[in-house]
Amino acid sequence: HMSNVVELFGNSAARRDLNWRQIVSDQNCPYLNRRCYKVRKSDPGTSIGTCTVTFGRPPQPIIICPTRLIERRQIFTDCFHLLTTHEPGNELHIVPEVQIPGGNVDFFLVSAKNGVVRDFVGIELQTLDTTGTVWPERQRLLRELNVPRSDHAEESNSPYGMNWKMTAKTILVQMHHKIQTFQHLNKKLVLVVQDHLLAYMSREFNFGHLHNPAVIGDSMHFHAYQMHMQADQSLKLGMAARLSTDADGIGVCLGLQGEAKVELALIIQSLQAKISPATLFVPF
Repeated sequence: HMSNVVELFGNSAARRDLNWRQIVSDQNCPYLNRRCYKVRKSDPGTSIGTCTVTFGRPPQPIIICPTRLIERRQIFTDCFHLLTTHEPGNELHIVPEVQIPGGNVDFFLVSAKNGVVRDFVGIELQTLDTTGTVWPERQRLLRELNVPRSDHAEESNSPYGMNWKMTAKTILVQMHHKIQTFQHLNKKLVLVVQDHLLAYMSREFNFGHLHNPAVIGDSMHFHAYQMHMQADQSLKLGMAARLSTDADGIGVCLGLQGEAKVELALIIQSLQAKISPATLFVPF
């Protein structure tokens, strides 16, 4: 069958006019301007490069790499209004990977004057995790594009899936932990997702009480983006919806028992990944 990979190394698979041999050999991520960090466990010299795949009926483009959301840095621009004490003359900074009480935050948008931080917004990115491997689909695309391949994985029929439930639950629990810190400081935290993931969350969790459109006074904001097909067959991200709530609201989303259940599931998941014959307790 045809490959389900929609974007490889930031380029639309529909564009047959590109130099795909070059793109695949460069392994460059255009959003980070460096090598794609998604590498094969069995072959760390090879970047996988899959940004977006199709899934569902009818097939929809689903982003599977958070870095894909950084296109044109629009997601950061779309958070400027949440810097409530920013003033003209201040400089804007984007700071990745910041440790706060409650965990790591992907980015901070910072307003600074003369090197002094005046205001900030936390920004988290969440895309869908896949179950199974997308590698055969990637190799299938290379075959379609007449690019030499390192193996014949395209012959494989092992399917991949979308881990909707675990992705949605895990991020909501993380938000619940982190929003306490932001709300206490009277600052804002933004979760950036694709429209499909927000739609899933709204169906599966209690989202009826969220403000839609978002209210600037709320501490927790959801920014959802959709992919628009351009005239040249490339895909461009555009704002689809903005919702907002506060720390209590995120608790309501999860249902108050939700959190313990998720944490139990996460602990069990990490235990299960670690048990093996080597960890077996064998009395002497």
